[in-house]
Amino acid sequence: MSSYRFSAPLWQYPGEGSWYFVAVPEEISDDIADLTEGRRKGFGSVRVSVTVGGSSWQTSLFPSKSGSYLLPVKKPVRVAEGLTEGTAVEARLDLVDF
Repeated sequence: MSSYRFSAPLWQYPGEGSWYFVAVPEEISDDIADLTEGRRKGFGSVRVSVTVGGSSWQTSLFPSKSGSYLLPVKKPVRVAEGLTEGTAVEARLDLVDF
């Protein structure tokens, strides 16, 4: 299983829905894209297990127009970990099924 650790700011998508994301750094995104070539799910998504602070969950990374992957961060995690827009999120990603 491939694992990655990184820190990046939490940001809110400007459209409807109040979605919050963390952009996976470019070098890690490139590595994930190489490892998952030809085996990604719908919309180019990649299943991951994530840990932020004391919260762990499974979700999918989604490719962005900029070429990096986006990690969605749900409200229960934001509340439990005290995360607000602009907060640096320390995350650990483990690829699932790879």
